[in-house]
Amino acid sequence: MNARRIGAIAATAALALGLSACGSSDDGGDAGSGGDSGKKLKIGIKFDQPGLGLKKGTDVTGFDVDIAKYVAKELGTSEANIEWVQAPSPQRETLIETGQVDLIFATYSITDARKEKVTFAGPYFIAGQDLLVRADDASITGPDSLTGKKLCSVKGSTSAQKVKDKYPGVQLQEFATYSECLPALSTGGVDALTTDDTILAGYAAQAEYKGKFKVVGQPFSEERYGVGLKKGDTATCNKVNDALKKAFTDGAWQKAIDDNLGPAGYKAGPGNPPTPDACA
Repeated sequence: MNARRIGAIAATAALALGLSACGSSDDGGDAGSGGDSGKKLKIGIKFDQPGLGLKKGTDVTGFDVDIAKYVAKELGTSEANIEWVQAPSPQRETLIETGQVDLIFATYSITDARKEKVTFAGPYFIAGQDLLVRADDASITGPDSLTGKKLCSVKGSTSAQKVKDKYPGVQLQEFATYSECLPALSTGGVDALTTDDTILAGYAAQAEYKGKFKVVGQPFSEERYGVGLKKGDTATCNKVNDALKKAFTDGAWQKAIDDNLGPAGYKAGPGNPPTPDACA
């Protein structure tokens, strides 16, 4: 074998060895193998809930967003390495089951039915279902005064199901998102919007709706916001719970409430901050 051919074989071997070395870290590690700051997370949030989860351009804001950022940091993911994914109410279980998201922070109430499909960390907040009405409407004072009224909620939400179960005299109209209910409420197309008081407070505080709406202030449920994740992933669930407990004690949780819901005069109700459930 002449020297030229020997040299070519050596170069080919060196190239193959180099490619193998480059690929070894990708094949042998997880998303965080490049260091904690490089770990990627796909987090589902609402894109249309002011004060909780709102996306404008590339900016995301809200209480859920701030808590998600805090938990992600505790899990080893910097804010720059979070991919925010829209998580409409009817699609949340599917997003988790199909791996389109790793975690969901989207006013996601913990229910027995949902626990059959996903695992929940938390709860990290206790809210209550209430009513948003036009500021000049004195006819609706609580859920018992809804008979014959047109009520807007979101398809697939626990709020809509609760109205169907308990108040059959209501004319329930289900939209895809809560934000779609607001123009109808403003123009008289519907008489009230129902969902969690946190969400309603966020809408009422928006500049474009200033003075137009009011929260009735008669909550008729308890909504326990949890963090949705893959069914059976108790290891991650425990880590998320540890992060939440830290947020409760170091002031981050209260700051997130004050920053996002404080402008609407909202105060966290009884049971807050909650004690996370055991992961199962």
